Amino acid sequence: MNTQTFILPPESRERIADNLRAFVLSAFPGKRVKVTVELARKSRSHEQNAYLWGVVYETLRQATGQPAEDWHEYFLGEWAGWEECALFGKRKLKPRRRSSKLSTVEFSDYVAFIQQRAAENGVYIPDPNERMVA
Repeated sequence: MNTQTFILPPESRERIADNLRAFVLSAFPGKRVKVTVELARKSRSHEQNAYLWGVVYETLRQATGQPAEDWHEYFLGEWAGWEECALFGKRKLKPRRRSSKLSTVEFSDYVAFIQQRAAENGVYIPDPNERMVA
């Protein structure tokens, strides 16, 4: 066993903390143990990811002919900012964040950003679960 995740809801932290303490004390007898505490965030769902690739980027691809992967990199960088890196002696810009690491709220903000920028350029991207009438 290498790792174990405990989510501590505010209302039952005391009870769960006892289990966590017992786990830490028994996890690796005689070894040093690293404990990391971080805020539990709900990450983007599979449905959100399917919408991003199947609707958002597909709409942009159909409107422009530009591959979905290009739109993905472009909008991540425009939304989260760019950082410069060097690969084999060449400078390259890459997005500071990846969509797989976004919380559900951040992901919704990211999609709204794309919808706004697309609309400013004459491309309508429907909301999730929006019915399009032909």
